[in-house]
Amino acid sequence: MEGLGPLSYEMQRGMYLHATYAVTPDREPLGVMDAWMWARELRDANGQRGGIKESLRWIEGYERVAEQAATLPETRLVYVTDREGDIATLMARAAELGHAADWLIRSQHNRSLDESGRLWDRVEAGDVLGEITFILPGRAGRRAREVRQTLRAQRVKLPGSTGLEVTCIVAQEIGAPANVPPVVWRLLSNREARDADAVIELIDWYRARWEIEMFFMC
Repeated sequence: MEGLGPLSYEMQRGMYLHATYAVTPDREPLGVMDAWMWARELRDANGQRGGIKESLRWIEGYERVAEQAATLPETRLVYVTDREGDIATLMARAAELGHAADWLIRSQHNRSLDESGRLWDRVEAGDVLGEITFILPGRAGRRAREVRQTLRAQRVKLPGSTGLEVTCIVAQEIGAPANVPPVVWRLLSNREARDADAVIELIDWYRARWEIEMFFMC
């Protein structure tokens, strides 16, 4: 127990592990590129928790991928994160490194844009570029089913001091069964996606990560 920290609640003890795991677009596993382990500190009398800033794990993961990319000039490496990775400091760090590796992040924040309006609303108001269909795997209490999504994308400039230009993609399910939440993915990337083929490629990269997550949630 010595050195372990709280997990889901204060009396539960253990450590956290954040792994950066590499797969090919064909879903072939290549192994773990980085493993960031930490133990949380207990909350103090004011309910505050000290220690390292846990979001740093996403930035370190990108840095390890960028280092690997420098040794593989003929190979495209893409750092893919879930919604926890939607942090401006990660995008800024990638820009500092010259985008040695591309990045693709599931968007968590419907950011306000400098020219008024919000990010997701701007993209969702745009033209449909195409459609995709895929099979949503079954899991406890839910059967596998086909999902059909419309695709939209825009290149936008994020507000704030970074002034980063990113591509925002919205993949919106249409025709979802009654009483079933539609599958909606909002993705951010440093890469441009000017047509449906480019958008579909980015979504396929995200699905390579998402399918791993679905496997462990089944």
